[in-house]
Amino acid sequence: MTKGELRISQLVTAFGPGAMLDLPDASVIIGGLDHWYYPDDMNLDIVKVEEARLLRKIQQSLPTITAMRKPPPAAEQSYTSQPNITAWQFPEWFIVQQAELTRGYRHRRLIHIRAVDGNRYRDLDGKKLNVVPVRFVRACQHGHIGDIDWKTFVHMGRTDCTRQLWLEERGTSGDLDSIWVTCDCGRQRAMSNAANINVRGLGSCDGARPWLGAGANEPCGQPNRLLIRSASNAYFSEKLSVISIPDLQKPANDAVALLWDDFLSDVETLADLTKVRRKPTPAAKLQGLSDADIMSAIERRREDIDDAARPIKAVEFEALANSGDEMGHDVPHGDFYARALPPQHWAATPNTFQWMRKIEKIIMVHRLREVVAQVGFTRFEAIGADIQGELSLDIQRASLSQNQTWVPAIENRGEGIFIVFGAAEIEDWQRQPNVSNRGQTLANGFELWRRDHPNTQREFSGLAYYLLHTFSHLLMSSIALECGYPASSLRERIYCNQTQHQYGVLIYTGASDAEGTLGGLIMAGRNIAGLVRQALEQGGLCSNDPVCAHHMPDQHDHQPLLGSACHGCVLISETSCEQHNEFLDRALVVSTVEDLQCEFFDELA
Repeated sequence: MTKGELRISQLVTAFGPGAMLDLPDASVIIGGLDHWYYPDDMNLDIVKVEEARLLRKIQQSLPTITAMRKPPPAAEQSYTSQPNITAWQFPEWFIVQQAELTRGYRHRRLIHIRAVDGNRYRDLDGKKLNVVPVRFVRACQHGHIGDIDWKTFVHMGRTDCTRQLWLEERGTSGDLDSIWVTCDCGRQRAMSNAANINVRGLGSCDGARPWLGAGANEPCGQPNRLLIRSASNAYFSEKLSVISIPDLQKPANDAVALLWDDFLSDVETLADLTKVRRKPTPAAKLQGLSDADIMSAIERRREDIDDAARPIKAVEFEALANSGDEMGHDVPHGDFYARALPPQHWAATPNTFQWMRKIEKIIMVHRLREVVAQVGFTRFEAIGADIQGELSLDIQRASLSQNQTWVPAIENRGEGIFIVFGAAEIEDWQRQPNVSNRGQTLANGFELWRRDHPNTQREFSGLAYYLLHTFSHLLMSSIALECGYPASSLRERIYCNQTQHQYGVLIYTGASDAEGTLGGLIMAGRNIAGLVRQALEQGGLCSNDPVCAHHMPDQHDHQPLLGSACHGCVLISETSCEQHNEFLDRALVVSTVEDLQCEFFDELA
C-alpha cells in the first residue's frame, strides 16, 4: 500500500479501480471499491449522489447496485495504517537504472521486488543502485492484469533456472524488435515475441485482479497481451452519465399511476377522460395536465412502458427542446434552467443568417447538473455508452469490487448551448442520391471495422449521427476561441433518434465544485449564428487536404469509422467526445475540396 493524492473526479474518469498510476516514489494500481474507506464518523448520506434515472439505468446492467457515492474525501488527519483509497504496488518487477555494456549493447538487470530494499538494489559489491518499475506487463481483454513471467518467457517454458535476467537494448529506436530479454544461461528472446498474440508469447491469462487484493483471481483463459503501463490503451473507464433535468412525462405518469385502479384503468377515449375529470378526486389530481398528456400516460401505463426503459437521451431531448418560450419566460427548476434564445438573434431571414435556416431552435442552458458514474473498465479498447446514451448489457467489463453494491460517481455543474435541428430538413437531406452514396461508403467502412471486432454488438450509427457529431466537433472548436474555456473543457451530447424524429446537439461545460462555471459559454452562445458560420468555414478546408478530404474509410489506412476527418480538422480531445473520435465526416456537413455534393449546410451567404 502507498499514499498519494488524486482529484475526486480523476477517480471516476481516469484513475479508478484497476488503473495504473506512477506516484513520486512508487508505481501502483488503484484498489477496488472494497478498499476505499470513509471516515468512521462520516454520515454516508453526505457522499451519496442522488439521481434516480441514472441509478435505474445502472441497475439494468448491475442489479446489485443500490447507491452511487462520491469517492472518499481527502483525510484531514494522517492515517498510520491505511489511506482513504488503497493503492497496491504494481508491477513487482524492476529494472536497475545503471546500465552495463556487453557485446556493444546496453543491458540492465531485471529483478523481482524481493531483491529490492527501500526502492534500491544492492549489488554484489554492496553498492545501492536505483531501480524503476518495468514498463511491460501482461493483460487480457477482460481487464485482468499481472506481471509477465519473465523466466518462462525467455526460456519459452517452465524452468528451474535461477540465473540473472537482463533487459537489453540493441538499438536506439525503442521498438520491440530492438529490446531483448536475456538470461545469463544464454537464453534470449525479443520483446516483439511478447506482442505477437498469434503465438501466445505470454501464455494464457490466469484471471489476475491485483486491484481487488490477494486471492481475487477468477477463471479466464484469454490469451495474454503485452501492455505498456503508461500507454493510452491501458485503462478505459466505462462511464454512464445523465443530465439532471425534469422528466416532462413524470407529472402525468405519477398522476395516472395514483388514479389508475379507481378511475383511469377503463379510460379509452377523450370522452371517457372528460367524464372522469368531472369527479372531484381526479379533477384535483389531474389539474394542470392536458388531455393529450394524460392519454399518452394512460397508453404508456397500459402497455407497461417503464420510465426506466426510455432511452436516456430521449428524456433529455424532450426537456431541453421544450425549455422556455421564445421570450424566455420559464421558471428555474433546481439544477436545471434553460431559456430559448429569441429568433431575432440567430434565425435565418431573406437577408441574414441563411446558413441557420435548417436549425429550428436555440436553447441557452444557464444551469445544468451532470452526474457521471463509473460502472466498470476495459483495457486495450474503449467501450462506452451507445449513441442513445445506453450501456450495452452484454459487455465483458472488469469489476470494480468483489462484492459490489455501489458505484463511484461525481456531479458536474455548468452551462450549455442546445441546438435543435429541423427533423424534416435532416430526413429530406438523407434521401438525396449523393448523400445515400456517401452513406454506403461509410457503412462499408463500418463493416470493415466489424470484421476486426467479431463479438461486437455495436451498430452503424447512420448518416444523421455522422452529420450531428461532426457539426458538434466543428462548433466546439469555434466556441473555444470565443468563450474563454479551453477546448478540452467543453463536452458534447448528440441527440439522434430517427424513430422519434429527434435531432440536436448539446455543447456544455461543467465543474465539480458547487458553484459550477462562470457563464462564458452562455455569453458566447448569444452570437451563435456567427460561431456556426465560423465553424462551417473552418470545416471546409483542412491543413491535411487533399489527403483528408479524399480519405475513404473502406479503403485507406486503419480509420474505418472516419470519413473526411483527421487531427487537422475535426478530431478533438477524447475527453470531450462521446464516441472517442469516431463516426465523423465533414463532407456531410460542408463542401470540401473533393466536392461530393452531399453537404447538409449548402449555403453560407
